[in-house]
Amino acid sequence: MTGSAQHPLLFLDVDGPLIPFGAAPEQYPTYPTGPEPLGGDANPLLTRINPAHGPRLAALPCEVVWATTWMADANECIAPRIGLPQLAVVIWPQPSVTDDHDERNGLHWKTRALVEWAAGRPFAWADDEVTDTDRAWVAAHHPGHALLHRVDPRRGLTDGDYSALHSWLRQPY
Repeated sequence: MTGSAQHPLLFLDVDGPLIPFGAAPEQYPTYPTGPEPLGGDANPLLTRINPAHGPRLAALPCEVVWATTWMADANECIAPRIGLPQLAVVIWPQPSVTDDHDERNGLHWKTRALVEWAAGRPFAWADDEVTDTDRAWVAAHHPGHALLHRVDPRRGLTDGDYSALHSWLRQPY
């Protein structure tokens, strides 16, 4: 994982891909979370994050960027738990009338911002809310290569997800 302009971006969501949800709580393994933040008010769902995600993400030939509502908190709460350095963070714009129209038509509220952030650079987006509407919009509005990869939120990132991302990221651009 480097900041090289040669590498594509990987926009990574947290809730769903790293923190699985949607199944019965007892179906999720838990992992040690390390020292508690001051005040002891750690999010209890952080124990669902498999620390093996860090090395697997770092091994991908891309620049990982947080694309989550956690925003900068992902660098404070999640990156250290899985051994990642501080990553770039997508700062979401304020909602607009266009966003309301897009959402009514099935376009995810993140899609436009990610295409703008990528600025023509190849990117993969791993999120549990990606749809065919997002894929079609990106194909029509992004001049570079893009993979919009939906992660099952009940399972989080799996071997199959990493295989799909790794295969796509290894393509020549």
